[in-house]
Amino acid sequence: MVVSVKAPRIPAVSADEIDDYLRGVEEPKRRTLEALRGTILEVIPDAEQGISYGIPAFRLHGKTIAGFAAFKDHLSYFPHSGRVLAELAGDLSGYTMTKGSLHFPVDRSLPRAVVERLIVLRLREADQRSR
Repeated sequence: MVVSVKAPRIPAVSADEIDDYLRGVEEPKRRTLEALRGTILEVIPDAEQGISYGIPAFRLHGKTIAGFAAFKDHLSYFPHSGRVLAELAGDLSGYTMTKGSLHFPVDRSLPRAVVERLIVLRLREADQRSR
């Protein structure tokens, strides 16, 4: 599923910020996060890219929908919501997580189906909050 929303794009410099972030990440973490970035952009191609709270983030209509970061021993996906991971806990049983972050191995990106479920749920939540 591709969620396409006509939203104004922010200048390319914001995507460049994520490029800069990724250049500072060692392999294989960089390659894994680049794959995750590609998956996120396949699911929400109209997302604005930038840095939020020091990590790469993807926004639609001013709301942060997804983010990721590299850490010493793992990578993390951030849905920017305290409810998304709890709601999908059954689908994410093979992963370690906190209330706000999903941890995954440094050499294996999240499957597209998982990313898609995370994003679709976050989009629904963001839409309900803006009503």
